[in-house]
Amino acid sequence: MPSLPRKIYSSGQALLLVLLSMAVVLTVVLSILARSVTDISITTQDEESLRAFSAAEAGVEKALLAGSSQTGTVGEANYSTSVTSFAEGLQEFVYPIALTSGESATIWFVAHDTAGNLVCSEQQPCFKGESLKVCWGKAGTSALSDTTPAIEVTVYYTAVPGDYTTARVARETIDPNVTRRAGNYFSAPDSGTCKIGETTFEFQKTLTFSDLNIPAASYGASNGLQFARIRAFYNTDTSHQIGVSTLGTGTLPAQGVRIESSGTSGEANRKLDVFQSFGESPSIFDSAIFSPPGITK
Repeated sequence: MPSLPRKIYSSGQALLLVLLSMAVVLTVVLSILARSVTDISITTQDEESLRAFSAAEAGVEKALLAGSSQTGTVGEANYSTSVTSFAEGLQEFVYPIALTSGESATIWFVAHDTAGNLVCSEQQPCFKGESLKVCWGKAGTSALSDTTPAIEVTVYYTAVPGDYTTARVARETIDPNVTRRAGNYFSAPDSGTCKIGETTFEFQKTLTFSDLNIPAASYGASNGLQFARIRAFYNTDTSHQIGVSTLGTGTLPAQGVRIESSGTSGEANRKLDVFQSFGESPSIFDSAIFSPPGITK
């Protein structure tokens, strides 16, 4: 059988090599193009995400300054904020900020007007209950650890409702660690766990105001009870949230302002949830006697 001329065979081999080379080059080029398109897309998304987040932050700042819901633009990004009262009219709530040792949360018994002044009115009623349940410690927290959280509850009230020259302080300290209680003389918590909303707490204590020597005229009338400051101790390694309940004896006024801000840029959307508490007295007053007209002993 006659064989093909060598020249034709060689040409066919060269064509095959050229096609293979072109396929390899085309694959490399397409890979580089795909990578470039992906990098550009990721960079664009990152830039839009940053713009959206910056717009959401700008919305929070605008809402804090104006004290009301806001909408607007920052460059090519848009923001929209919603400002609402936090925990107003509730009988129980979980404080939105977890506490470590030395940090405190303030639970208000009196309402605030739009200027931040204390007020008790029919439209903004103040708490007049006779007790308050405080819950703390993540579920499963050991009661025998060196870092088991203990709390101090300081209740500010006026002996004559509304007369701040008669301001008084009542205090209760609670420690779940029985070994520490022998030295710090804290009281023991109530037995059992506590659940507020969807959050379960390991420890709880019901504080009856009469047991704290607070007169009935103070907790039974508007503008008698002012606020309670709850301070955490010993939990230097882990932050724990706290929750409070009025046990159905009344509702609480607003505890602060909640700002929800949404920023959008292109296809990116970022949201921020901010809690702003009301102004508080310096913590130094927790351990001092304060008299508006002057210093007394």
